[in-house]
Amino acid sequence: MPAPPIQLSETWFDAREAERIARALEGRVAGNGRFCQQVEGRLGRLLADRRVLLTTSCTHAMELALLALGIGAGQEVICPSFTFVSTANAALRVGARPVFADIEDRTLGLDPADVERRITSRTAAILPVHYAGIAADMTGLLALAADRRLKVVEDAAHGLGATFEGRPLGTLGDAGCFSFHETKNVTCGEGGAVTFADAGVAEQAEVIREKGTNRGAFLRGEVDKYTWVAEGSSYVLSDVLGAMLDAQLDKLEEIQARRARVVARYREELGAWAEAHRARLPPTDGARRSNDHLFYVLLPDEETRDRCLAGLRARGVMATFHYVPLHSSPFGRRLGAAGELPVTDRVARALLRLPLHPRLSEADVDRVVGALKQALP
Repeated sequence: MPAPPIQLSETWFDAREAERIARALEGRVAGNGRFCQQVEGRLGRLLADRRVLLTTSCTHAMELALLALGIGAGQEVICPSFTFVSTANAALRVGARPVFADIEDRTLGLDPADVERRITSRTAAILPVHYAGIAADMTGLLALAADRRLKVVEDAAHGLGATFEGRPLGTLGDAGCFSFHETKNVTCGEGGAVTFADAGVAEQAEVIREKGTNRGAFLRGEVDKYTWVAEGSSYVLSDVLGAMLDAQLDKLEEIQARRARVVARYREELGAWAEAHRARLPPTDGARRSNDHLFYVLLPDEETRDRCLAGLRARGVMATFHYVPLHSSPFGRRLGAAGELPVTDRVARALLRLPLHPRLSEADVDRVVGALKQALP
């Protein structure tokens, strides 16, 4: 019998999630319930004591952040092309236009110099992505935003638990957005969160999230009834999913430790191999503490990457690439020319993602490493 495939990503659930969900089902299961409120408090303590609002996805978290910050029609939001579609979709959904900028070769995050070249009179915000839980150049981006009076919304979908110069990712700009999709370090299947630097903006976001009502204030006992007070939508997370996320947060330290062991093993086994093949592993940087969200290898060219990918999959290792750059996608091309994005194009052709999740055993990691070295001896 052949060994079962090694999946790129797997969730780790046990009796704790089942018990928490069962408790949620005994009460109200709509949004902003007791488990959601508890999780918001726990996340807030992880995120520099900021106010946190749970949402149905990171996509919705970014939409909500842009709406609460007043970003809308006729304005531009600069973001990377090397990202998932949600980053650009969030700008489009509030009526703004995403403008794609290039990434740095080292961090794979937005390049401040290229961002500066793309600023116009219509630019309202910068939306950096912390790819793989490795901080973008926030020193350069925040300085540029301050100089040009731009908002900064961090796409920290990969970033819960990672830091930049000791500060949690998602707490450096005006807003930070997180994902709890099934592929993330902690998950409730689908879900997200947003946090804000300004308490007043957070209050506006709460009203928008609750369909334009002051229901949040009512639930806290601050008003005797709630009513329609502004334009809004529905971004609240079900308390059933909040309960699942609460159990996942109980396991956060163990999840992170398991992922860190896998990454340490990859680095130990692949360091010399990568050097011999002119390949590169994710950077290590004292200022950037990663959360080991994903592990990649940057190979010298597309042909080598594709050969490694095919070899891994033939041996039951479900590796993949990341991403098809948005500026080269069918819809991205309809948005208008992005100009040259040479680093983005080169990285997208050369990057290979290896399996990384808390259920990987040491034998699994050895199998991945062996398959990669067989594909590219």
